[in-house]
Formats: sequence, structure tokens, C-alpha cells
Amino acid sequence: MGHAIHRVERFEIVGPYTLALQFDDGTRQRIDFRPVLEGEVFAPLQDLKLFNEVELDATFGTIQWPNGADFDPETLHDWPKYRDELVAMARRWAATSDPVRRTAG
Repeated sequence: MGHAIHRVERFEIVGPYTLALQFDDGTRQRIDFRPVLEGEVFAPLQDLKLFNEVELDATFGTIQWPNGADFDPETLHDWPKYRDELVAMARRWAATSDPVRRTAG
């Protein structure tokens, strides 16, 4: 059995790197994306100006950024379930992509 299909219906920027999302089933999530903004696709979003260019992709029912970064709407819908795994992945990306971080410590 597959997972439920969820769609982001609307969002609002509610703080630095933080979005409030509303889904088609009425569920809401408030997500601080700062801890996951690492790696080739997501690290550019550390630039708050770029992060704030987020838009709704009505075709796929998710949010997206001009650089091509996006999240699966199911991941956003069930963010607490995925958050720790995504943060750990972002830390691994940061450790392998930043030479200063690799030599620090």
C-alpha cells in the first residue's frame, strides 16, 4: 500500500527560514528549514533573499525555489517524522562539502 498523496495548498513566510504550510486535508505544519539547508541544492537557500523567493508549485502540490530546490509534499506534510533524518543528512553534506568544517574540530 502506498502513502497518502498530500498537496500544499498555501504557505506563508512566518520568520527567517520558516514557513507555515497548509495542506489539502486541512493539516498545517510550521517548519524551520535552517537545519536542513546544506548540500548542493539546499545550501544556496541559506541566502535569506533566495529562500524568500519560495513559491507554490501547483502542478506538483509543493513549494519550490528558483534554484530548483523543492521537497516532496508528503515529507512536508509529515515533517516531524522526517525532520531528524533530514537534519542528519544535512550535517553529513555540510561535513563533506565544506573544507573548513572538514578540518575544524
